[in-house]
Amino acid sequence: MTALFIAATILSLINVGAEFARDVMMMQQNSYRIDRYRRWLSQSGDTTSIMRLISLVIIFVAASIFSIDIVWMSLVAVDSLVNSVILLRRKYKKPLVYTPRVKRILAVMWLLALAVLCLSMAFGEDWWMVIPAIALAEYVASHNFAIAAVWVLKPVEKAINNRYYRDAQRILQSMPDLKVIGITGSYGKTSTKHYLYRILQEKYDTVMTPGSFNTTLGVVRTIREYMKPYNQVFICEMGAKQPGDIKEICDLVHPSIGIITAVGEQHLESFKSIENVQRTKFELIDSLPADGFAVVNNDFEWAARREVKNVEVARYAVCSTEDAKFVAEDIRYTPSGTEFTLKCPDGSKIIFKTRLVGACNVSNLMAAIIVAMHLGVETEKIKYAVEHIEQVEHRLNMKRTPGGITIIDDAFNSNPTGSAMALDVLASMTGGKRIVVTPGMIELGDRQAELNREFGKKISSSADVAIIVGRYNREAITEGIAEAGNSEVKVLEVDTFDDARRELATLMTSGDTVLYENDLPDTFK
Repeated sequence: MTALFIAATILSLINVGAEFARDVMMMQQNSYRIDRYRRWLSQSGDTTSIMRLISLVIIFVAASIFSIDIVWMSLVAVDSLVNSVILLRRKYKKPLVYTPRVKRILAVMWLLALAVLCLSMAFGEDWWMVIPAIALAEYVASHNFAIAAVWVLKPVEKAINNRYYRDAQRILQSMPDLKVIGITGSYGKTSTKHYLYRILQEKYDTVMTPGSFNTTLGVVRTIREYMKPYNQVFICEMGAKQPGDIKEICDLVHPSIGIITAVGEQHLESFKSIENVQRTKFELIDSLPADGFAVVNNDFEWAARREVKNVEVARYAVCSTEDAKFVAEDIRYTPSGTEFTLKCPDGSKIIFKTRLVGACNVSNLMAAIIVAMHLGVETEKIKYAVEHIEQVEHRLNMKRTPGGITIIDDAFNSNPTGSAMALDVLASMTGGKRIVVTPGMIELGDRQAELNREFGKKISSSADVAIIVGRYNREAITEGIAEAGNSEVKVLEVDTFDDARRELATLMTSGDTVLYENDLPDTFK
């Protein structure tokens, strides 16, 4: 019996540890925000998963036959073993990153779990016998431990963040000549940041926010860890999930140049309306000083209709060119990339060549070129940089495999406009089958289903094969494909990207093109 008790206790604690790590991973993917984490819980059904329900039944069985130790302990041991194996073998797209904050959360979760275990002393002199069952109960209720730990640590995290924030302020104040360029938009901001960084390197010592460090804390970390006293230009990507997010970053970095790449239907789940998206994105322009410079993409209605009176503004466009100062003309796709002509306000025209493809990349390049011109970078140096810009990973990145398959990787942050542009590029590939692999688009609020149906209609006119991954948007996308009336499109429904890859292996032949459009994180099924 002692051996069984030890086995049940160890296995149940391993089970709790594995689930705690998974809970914190999901909390991390939800930016440690309890409201977003609760929303994920309600949407995912994780609290009522099969394994949790089975564990709950075993807990009730243990309580009802508590005197028959060998039975209930065996059930707890087997259940904990199965759960642990499943959890420890599971692969994730974004595994848990063990940051100091994560370690603090896990430590508090374990302290809370230990406190609950100590309550078992109330069961009398044999209190230790119930430890396996209580540990299994902690597995069932693990989400509550994650939420409680984040809540308990709020004052600690706030104090730490304030210290880091003040340090970033100190660094910026020591660099009064630093030119700060803010970039925001519903989409296109990361690509624009990379393109501008490459061009400005031709004349200035430039630093940019790496990866997706586009929150206030991400910007703070960039300043503290990446910025050097000799930097001349700081390109600061600014993301937002709710009104006030952009202003908060601007209050820290004080940009003198601002770029709005797009105002569109992104993150509507948190913004609620396109008007709120517009208002938030233009917090960047509103924060610029009187001698500042704004660059705004007029191809987006909600960007074009917003007046800018506080600073000089340069509006640019690929499609809606009527009120734009800078216009892209004669866009031509070639086997080596794209050529286009930039028409400037003075009537001059400059021909650019780039390895990038897609109208969205031409648009992003335009914003970068305009700012570089404003900062006095010579035209020839701009042209040279544009010609040598590398494609940003997972953002309409095109490559060809040794087997003759063309891969279009647009897996990062799919949105209605970007996905349509990516499908246009796919549609132009006529050498073989055109295959799109996608789970659809997310964070579109009440318009989630509608916009994914429209996405399905676009797929119908652009692809020969559609592989729909996961169940989150499956019904809406397939409905859209069906409504378009193109019966020649072959639709395959799979649960995971691994399943999609297996389907591709049986489908692909030399000359085919595969578009990967979006890749949902682990928080979506």
